[in-house]
Amino acid sequence: MTETARPLRRDAQRNRERILLAAHDVFASRGFAATLDDVAHHAGVGVGTVYRRFPTKEALVEALFADRLEDLVSLAEDALALPTGWDGLTMMLRRSIEMHAVDRGLRDAALCIGIDKHHFAKVGEHLVPLIQDLFDRAHAEGSLRSDVGINDLPIIMATVTDLARHTPPDRPAIFRRFLGLIIDGLRADPANGDLGPAITQADVEAIVDDCVPPIEARQRHKN
Repeated sequence: MTETARPLRRDAQRNRERILLAAHDVFASRGFAATLDDVAHHAGVGVGTVYRRFPTKEALVEALFADRLEDLVSLAEDALALPTGWDGLTMMLRRSIEMHAVDRGLRDAALCIGIDKHHFAKVGEHLVPLIQDLFDRAHAEGSLRSDVGINDLPIIMATVTDLARHTPPDRPAIFRRFLGLIIDGLRADPANGDLGPAITQADVEAIVDDCVPPIEARQRHKN
């Protein structure tokens, strides 16, 4: 009986790894708008096999992206180690957007698009203070315009990565061009005009939540 159980456990592990690899490919190209059916098809397994390993898409998303989001925490730590807040902030912005531009799943996970925010709350608890430190340093040294804050960052990231999604793969210079324009606009300058009311957390959530319908709503619509 033990000898019979062991191959089943190995098969289960192989199926789990196959599903995770397929989910990486599917979410990278389609973001969280992809379904578990899409993942099952790409993995070459029945959708029932996917549901046995991951009863909801959110469970699959957590398994796939929790560790990868920690890479953003490491990136922010590296950014804080640079000589100036401006260097750190712009390095964080450029590298994170490069990461998200080639992986829509990572982008959706980082911005919590189409998934409840509590799933990655622990990562946010580590990441947000680090990014706030970058903004504070850049403001203190006078390199970052004073009317730009941390709530502007997700909007910038969503805008440029969405542009990258519509940019031909062989023309990455297009979205990098506009990222460069945005970074230049972040610099403190006596000639800067008034940007108007500051972006609030509620503004960010309303804009990001509108990018992709919640997973539960899509599943109900599909059913």
